[in-house]
Amino acid sequence: MEFNLNNKVRPHLAGVKSYQTLRDSYINKQAVYLDANENPFGEFNRYPDGDPIQLKKKLAEINQAKTENLFLGNGSDELIDLTMRIFCEPTKDSILIMNPSFVMYEIYARMNNVQVEKLELNSGFQLEKDLFLDTVSKSQAKVLFLCSPNNPTGNSIDDLEFYIQNFNGIVVVDEAYIEFSPEDSAVKLLNKYPNLIVLKTLSKAFGMAGLRIGVGFSSIEIASLFIQLKPPYNISSESQKLALLQLNNLEVLKNNISIILKEKEKLKLGLEGINSVVKIFPSDANFFLIEFKDAQLIYQKLLDKNILTSLRHPSLNNCLRISVGNADENSELLKVLSEIKES
Repeated sequence: MEFNLNNKVRPHLAGVKSYQTLRDSYINKQAVYLDANENPFGEFNRYPDGDPIQLKKKLAEINQAKTENLFLGNGSDELIDLTMRIFCEPTKDSILIMNPSFVMYEIYARMNNVQVEKLELNSGFQLEKDLFLDTVSKSQAKVLFLCSPNNPTGNSIDDLEFYIQNFNGIVVVDEAYIEFSPEDSAVKLLNKYPNLIVLKTLSKAFGMAGLRIGVGFSSIEIASLFIQLKPPYNISSESQKLALLQLNNLEVLKNNISIILKEKEKLKLGLEGINSVVKIFPSDANFFLIEFKDAQLIYQKLLDKNILTSLRHPSLNNCLRISVGNADENSELLKVLSEIKES
């Protein structure tokens, strides 16, 4: 089906120009900066690069993409919010999301006064193709969010390309956990689908949650929209510098991912021996969704021992999402779980 980007962007944004600074033309040059009303003293007195080219080049290299297809956000949350503000008219348009899935899609939709339509996942937390096609035929949704591996269920979505090619709006594939998964990234599909946006993050596998860097990939036309309409200076100087430093030690980061995956297998074996565990759902991420006999009890007992887990998704009865920690953290979790007595 033919895709026309001009019909998807909110009409009033056509005349909005990005915030441009004279500084952008003088990156890496010696100059006297009297243009931005900064304090001339201090370690962090200057505004950061508005378009961090070196960081983008490194991220493009890692993801086998082109720099011009890449845009950055203050966490992928900012890019989710921007997606709705670029493509969805408040009170008029809607988004289509899987249920259960990442709760922030719905939260940002509510904040932007955008309606939410839901696709219920089956018992294996997969989309049903017939239900999808029927829903799309009746839906007016402008944006489809597909989280794969899905949060909070942990599984990858089967035949992801089917859903991309059968939706004539913007399709956002959220790959926050893709580095833990055996599945290929949807970035390889960008040349095939002009309506596709792929979101990644440095917060999970790359261990930089404190730097708040989300990464988007799309057609040049869509990427240009995000760069044009994002807040100025949305990635701090320290985040840019530290992220580049970390990414230049890619083997260390890959080794950490390998360690996490090994710990994940050990944790799964330990959880299988816990009496209160009913089911451990398959996971391609760095966490497990676990059904307990009494999740609320387990959640509170773990909290009593200062062990924090996630009991937040309303559609997942008696389930906790538990992250894979380091060896000591996982051992402490298993120890406490084994000691919990259920009434």
